[in-house]
Amino acid sequence: MMNLPCICPACREQLKVKCLKCESCGTEVNGLYDLPVLARLLPHDQDFILQFVKNSGSLKEMAKQLGLSYPTVRNLLDEIIRKINNA
Repeated sequence: MMNLPCICPACREQLKVKCLKCESCGTEVNGLYDLPVLARLLPHDQDFILQFVKNSGSLKEMAKQLGLSYPTVRNLLDEIIRKINNA
């Protein structure tokens, strides 16, 4: 499965969704829609959030899984929070 592209390869600006299509009946919805905030994050940030949720928000467990110190994992989370707030 491919990741959803969210950055223009030509100019590096944020992409928008233009069309959604139902594969079952062929219905198409056209417009210009923003991507959801989490979809705009880089894949490694999305993976971090997924692991964070799977670990019930435990940074201690995250640090163990990632082989990193608790402060490093806390800094990674703070950076993702900053990105979300600026989105």
